Amino acid sequence: MKPSNFARLKKHIGFAAIFALSVATFPAAPSDEPAYLPLPEAMRAVGIPRIPKTQVDDVQKYARLGGTSFRGWHPQERAMLATVKSGETSQLALIPSPGARRQTLTRGKEPVAAGTMLQAGNRLLLVYQHDTGGDERFQLSVLDMADKKTRLLTDGKSRNTGQCFSHSGQWVAYTSTRRNGRDTDVLVTALDGKVTRTLVQADSPGWSIHDWSADDKHLLVGKGTARTWQLVSVADGRSRAIRKPTGSAAYSRVRFAEGGKALYAIADIDEGARRALVRVDLKTGKQTEIVADTRWDVESYAISPDGRTIAYVVNEDSFSKLHLLDIATKRELAVPDLPAGMIAGGSLEWHPKLREVGFSMNSAQSSSSPYSLNADSGKLTDWRSRKSGATMRFSEPELVHIEGFDRLRISALVYRPDPLKFPGPRPVIVSFHGGPASQSRPGFLGRDNYYVNEMGIALVFPNVRGSTGYGREFSRMDDRYKREDSVKDAGAVFEWIRKDKQLDGARIGVMGGSYGGYMALATMVRYNDIVRCGVDRVGISNFVTFLKSTADYRRDNRRKEYGDERDEKMRAFLEKISPANNVDKIRAPLLIIQGENDPRVPLGESETMRDQILKRNGIVWYLGAANEGHGFKKTSNSNYQFHATVLFFKKYLLGEVE
Repeated sequence: MKPSNFARLKKHIGFAAIFALSVATFPAAPSDEPAYLPLPEAMRAVGIPRIPKTQVDDVQKYARLGGTSFRGWHPQERAMLATVKSGETSQLALIPSPGARRQTLTRGKEPVAAGTMLQAGNRLLLVYQHDTGGDERFQLSVLDMADKKTRLLTDGKSRNTGQCFSHSGQWVAYTSTRRNGRDTDVLVTALDGKVTRTLVQADSPGWSIHDWSADDKHLLVGKGTARTWQLVSVADGRSRAIRKPTGSAAYSRVRFAEGGKALYAIADIDEGARRALVRVDLKTGKQTEIVADTRWDVESYAISPDGRTIAYVVNEDSFSKLHLLDIATKRELAVPDLPAGMIAGGSLEWHPKLREVGFSMNSAQSSSSPYSLNADSGKLTDWRSRKSGATMRFSEPELVHIEGFDRLRISALVYRPDPLKFPGPRPVIVSFHGGPASQSRPGFLGRDNYYVNEMGIALVFPNVRGSTGYGREFSRMDDRYKREDSVKDAGAVFEWIRKDKQLDGARIGVMGGSYGGYMALATMVRYNDIVRCGVDRVGISNFVTFLKSTADYRRDNRRKEYGDERDEKMRAFLEKISPANNVDKIRAPLLIIQGENDPRVPLGESETMRDQILKRNGIVWYLGAANEGHGFKKTSNSNYQFHATVLFFKKYLLGEVE
């Protein structure tokens, strides 16, 4: 028998070389399965198929569409403090000049919620807010910019919010649950950490901090919706009421003005029909409207350090409009055109030494972006170091008005796919905002642009009754026993979709987070013949169990909105409308997403919903995270959540996945 070719080759060059040659010459056998995205360590999934790596690669460029949010100014230099995405979390960074490379300042494992840079004597300090695993027990830490050392300013256990800094940079006032874990007392702490005083012990609904007096001796605090104002002595906690207008108007963002002779505030006007910027004379209590003849709410404002100019933002049917007003002449100053979109609430801040106001701007084409406007020159400056999504174009929002179930006018923002790329009627995702005292605004969609650009899905963001931005009366039209009226408004939105020839009324999905999660579940119950699938992110499934288990510090406030479950009649109503008690009416597949440390909508709300559906052999996907709270903030968790949601809509809305 003649030796084989393999045997002859082996004789000449050896077995090891033959093995290496065979590996190099012959391709590896194809894998039976494609690569899949691994589940992050802290997450657990129930019923969710493995996510193909091919989908991950397809979505990736949309997952990287992050933003840079303005957080304040450097106290001495023309430089901005901002939050940026850094690895797994959002952190604080300094932008030294417009367009310059960002300098990351905080590097913790947990996201940083907010921060302030201030001059305390000869020290430059950064005070920032953070929690652990999304538990919302916010703490304050201080970073010394000279030696880069960080120390904890609060107790590490309680919830500390609403920080307000003295003009000297020596003190910070804040509300804290330190005393009993529930009530939000007013505390003041020296930034060297040596002194902490309790100035006001709160009782429901508690106190909030508005401003410091010019001499740093007193705090201006308000109770509840600031219908009661007091000056509290920082030295000994003694307080006195100050003159304010009579009546039932609610006030917010109250500030000292004109050297302490007056207060400026945003207040209810026309019996709550809108929110306006007003001046209150502290001697007489007389209230005058600073900005008159507007149909829309003033939502934020800031007074220049020299007291000459007010920057304010008006919410015009969900779109932000920036104004500058000369206080002495009441003359509007020129403001250049801004992108149609939203200025982040509370982001307006004047530089302490310059005639320049900073803010964060969101638009369809750009994520949260830091801008500044010079009040004297009218020059608008974009501070971004890179333009997110600059190579891609995104759908612009279309504002539509819809007649509600009882002919009340409601509105919605609609993002439509390119009709040339995706001809014919398009499937729709209706996305409900949380709150419910909130509003869908025309900001940047971020990675949700993937649904529109690549999947051909239209997105509809309704503002049903109960939303803010349309006056106090509108925001209260879903309170207590009127809760389901907002769900009926969603039905009117569905009917509008079915009449729009560019949209496919037979393929409607719903999605929402927090209260928006309840809306998604409630519409799946009431409109089970219309809704094809739904996504619930940290949503309320049973109002009674929710009100019993939500964090102590927020329970009373939630009872005012939803009703007091301790009242027998109200309890019966809440049980009747709760989605967890109507699971038998849900016919469509459901994806549930939940952070296990959530203090607002605790874990049990999602687990109960999941288990009830499984018990009835329904289709439910469940995704939980042990290191998250009210929404996913860590990059790997957030990315996995989005990929799972994309796969869910591909399967159950588009029918593309077997």
